[in-house]
Amino acid sequence: MPNWFLGKIRYQQPIDDANVGSRNEEFIKQKTVTEAYLVDAVSYTDAETRLYQEIAANTPDFEITNISRMKLADVFHHEDGGETWYKVKAMFITEDERTGKQKKSPSVMLVNGENPKQAYERVELSLKTALDPFEITDVNTTKILEIFPYNEEDKRNLRPLSEIIEAAE
Repeated sequence: MPNWFLGKIRYQQPIDDANVGSRNEEFIKQKTVTEAYLVDAVSYTDAETRLYQEIAANTPDFEITNISRMKLADVFHHEDGGETWYKVKAMFITEDERTGKQKKSPSVMLVNGENPKQAYERVELSLKTALDPFEITDVNTTKILEIFPYNEEDKRNLRPLSEIIEAAE
């Protein structure tokens, strides 16, 4: 089961301003940009490492300002989907056998889409095979720009030392 961490980074981005004259070129205006990314990692340290690996190539001089665990039941990534990520909350309705009362259990999922309606429909379609009845209660836009799921190919090269010595000989 994936452990999702929400990582926020901050960096300075130059602003193109026509008012800045040639005398003031050394004083280029900059704005502070904050971006959020979702990383599948085993720990906070692993999440920080993966963020540096994924983002350093495209964004120079950034700092990680926050890493927090994000409890998600599932992440639905559609290749043909939109750039916007939505956090969708569904309530699964079960009946308590002892008391006979209905019990609602919340479950939060992440899905990409063009708009909230499309996100709602995608989660509804994905949960169609669920055994328990459910009700989607919230669809909220997130500031997540990209997700980095765990990739088996990225696994570190951990082998016994004897194998490495044999290969070198």
